[in-house]
Order: sequence, then C-alpha cells, then structure tokens
Amino acid sequence: MNTSNQATASALPLQGYRIVDLTTFLSGPFCTQILADLGAEVVKIEAPEGDSSRAIPPHFLGDDSMYFMSTNRSKKSVCVNMKEKQGLRLVLDLMAKADVVVENFRPGVAARIGLDIDQIRKDNPQLVWASISGFGQVGPWRDQPAYDMIVQALSGVMSLTGEPGRPAVRLGIPAGDMVAGMYASIAINAALADRERGAPGRVIDISMLDCQLAMLSYQSAYALYSNVTPQPQAARHDSIPTYRSFKGQDGRELVVTANTEKMWRGLCLVLGLASLPDDPRFLNARSRLENKEALWPLLEAAFLRQDATDWIAPLVEAGVPVALVKTVPEALDDARNGERDMIVRVSDDQGHSTELVGNPIKFTGADPVDSTFPPALGNDAFQVLSGWLGLPREAVQGLVGAQVLHMRC
Repeated sequence: MNTSNQATASALPLQGYRIVDLTTFLSGPFCTQILADLGAEVVKIEAPEGDSSRAIPPHFLGDDSMYFMSTNRSKKSVCVNMKEKQGLRLVLDLMAKADVVVENFRPGVAARIGLDIDQIRKDNPQLVWASISGFGQVGPWRDQPAYDMIVQALSGVMSLTGEPGRPAVRLGIPAGDMVAGMYASIAINAALADRERGAPGRVIDISMLDCQLAMLSYQSAYALYSNVTPQPQAARHDSIPTYRSFKGQDGRELVVTANTEKMWRGLCLVLGLASLPDDPRFLNARSRLENKEALWPLLEAAFLRQDATDWIAPLVEAGVPVALVKTVPEALDDARNGERDMIVRVSDDQGHSTELVGNPIKFTGADPVDSTFPPALGNDAFQVLSGWLGLPREAVQGLVGAQVLHMRC
C-alpha cells in the first residue's frame, strides 16, 4: 500500500492501494473499475495498439469507443511495449510497487510474455494476483477461449432465457463477463483484508464459467435435487405464478411480484377478481402453481382492460409490488433524476464530455469523489512512472523516443 496516501475515516476504503491492470475487453476492466470506484489507484497497462475494446463500433467519443468508456473510468493508462526488454522491466518494476495485479490472459500467456507469477510474488510477497479466465487456471477446458455468450451457453443460463419452445436467448447484458469481474473484485478485497491481518498476498483464480454456475441460484438446487431440467423462464417464475409480466391495453408490459397471500389478495381486488382467492384451484401458493395454466388467462384478460401505466398506482396502494418494463433510455432518465448520483458526467482536457452510469456503492459519511474520464491511451505515463518509480521526466521521454512507451498525444 502507498503509505504516503493513507486513508482517512471519510475517504473511500481502497484509497492508497495501487492496482496494476493488465486486462482487456470487459471482465477484467469491469473488475478494476469497481476497485477504482472504491478509491484504488488503477493503472491500466496497454499494448501499443491499446485495449481492443477501444475500437468496438458503433459509438465513439474522440478516438475511443463508448464500449471502452463504459468500464474504464477513473483509471490511468500507461502504454508499454512489453516485447521490448525495457518495457517488460518497466512493468515488473510497477508490479514491485503494487498491491494488486489483475489480468485476464488465457492461462499460460502471462508466463510466455515474461511475467513469472512465482518470481514476481517472491520479489513482492504482499502482492495479490488475480487471474480472470474463461475456465480457470486448472481443468480440462483451461486452454479454450471464452467470451460472454460462450459461458452463458455452457452454464445453462441461456437455456433458461427466452420463451418456451423458442431458441435459447443470450441475456441482454454481458453477465458472463461482468459477474466474473464482480467476483474477482470481491476476492481481491477479501485478500487485501487477509493481508492486513499479516497474511501474504494471495493468488486468485476466477473462472467465468464457475461464476455463471454460481449465479444459477435456486435453479441449480432444483435441478440437483429433482433431476428435472428447468425450462426457459420467459418473464415468469418457476415457483410463483403471480410473479411475471403482463400486458396492458396499450401493449406496454408491466411486472407483478405478488409472492405472499396478502399480495395475492390485493392483486385480485385491484383487478376486479375478488372471488379468485376463494376458488379451490387458487387457495394457496401450491394450488396456484399447480393450476397456473387456468389462472394466467384470467389475470391476462383483466390487465388488458386498461393501459399498463394505469395499473401502477392502484397496485402500489394495495401493497402489490409492480413496475413498468422500461426501455434503457427510460431507466437512465429515471436514474438521472433519482438523487443517487447514478448518472455522472465526465470530461477530459481535450473538450470531450459524456455521461456514464456511476458507482452503485455508496458509503455513508464518505467524501464525494468525482469519477474521472476514461484514460487516453498511454497519456498517464509521466504521472505514474514518476509517482510509482521516481523516474524523471527526461527518462520517461527517452523511453517514449525508444518506442518502449507510447502516448497518444
């Protein structure tokens, strides 16, 4: 930990910790963005061509894709040619000053490019090393490439998504990547806490597939217990037939989660179906589940009597959880006005400015910390190499001239 920047009681909890970020694309950058949001100094080490996500179409701000912007705020970038001996040495020197290294190379790649984990940790026993890969550092699939949809497919998640009788559907968010990044950030924080108790740094092995299996939740428990294959869920629930979406007269969808007897009765009362709770087919949760095919047409017909938005207030008043199914722009508009600082505007010194979704982790009493614009490729080299390694500006300029370091401008 950088002892020159010790955290105060109101500062973010990872203030003063230094992270070397060797990740690209999504799972790793999402992990390190969480660490940056928690106050860590995250230095993104990029190859001369930069993180491949900088070039993903269709939306660009300046030279960089909005895809890149979404997971790289509040970081710094140092662009190093590690194929050069000096470049590799520079990265190793940064690791010697770091608290955490995060990488998402395919297993074995770090060693091939000259990053010997055992030697690095021997030189810096306190270092926490976190590896994120598709299938983990050990196991029969360790060498196979993996992307978000690959692990969604292999984990069974895709088989649960979509309508019964229709092809499997990928989740609309990259959960295979992002869940792995979240688990990695949890593990890193646990390892840092362990280190504070005197333990050496740990090596963390995060598999995207493992993380997706963990997210199966009760569906995995049901399958393991019953040996029955869960079917696509659509916008419904395997256990609660009044936990699903419905359409209003205007064609808009709303979701209702009436999962208690009180909520069930409130739902029936609002829908003008006051006799349903006394129907022998629907007397309790088990009978409603057994007779869901008879129940659903009654509820669907009732909801079609008026627009979806008109059902919200009476259902809320009756104590029934309900929400419109909103578009992404509608949800972002709500967040912009939600007084939770979930939409932040960031700007750089080149005149670029954009809104991004902010940090969902809030600490009561902590000083507010502004997110910073995602870094331009390599443009933090002077600041990082001076602050971490004490290199004078002339030495950094020499490395730029030798094509060991690259800077966009």
